[in-house]
Amino acid sequence: MWFQGFADLVLVVHLGFILFVLLGGLLCLRWRWMPWFHLPAVLWAVALGFGGWICPLTPLENSLRRASSESGYSGGFIEHYLVPIIYPAGLTSSIQWYLGFFVILLNLSLYSFVYSRRGKVM
Repeated sequence: MWFQGFADLVLVVHLGFILFVLLGGLLCLRWRWMPWFHLPAVLWAVALGFGGWICPLTPLENSLRRASSESGYSGGFIEHYLVPIIYPAGLTSSIQWYLGFFVILLNLSLYSFVYSRRGKVM
């Protein structure tokens, strides 16, 4: 039971990291220090995508699920709604490259927006 709870927690943290990578640039509107945390996260995500590597959270979650005697992602809210977002079917290395470029373009756009707004607010 504990292993399943920890596996679910890892999955939620994984989703949170993905959302932070995609939209964390907007947090720079509020906190000037946020790029120090956000930009390394973006670089890590892009490196994973371009390298075709697996995030270390994935094997951690899978080992926790195996330790809880789960055979897969069946049942429950987290497994039903979050797993398909984080682990899409048919993910190929070329799709990972496109996702990496998407992350770069999205964050360049967000940072351009943030710094253009910051100049007008101050």
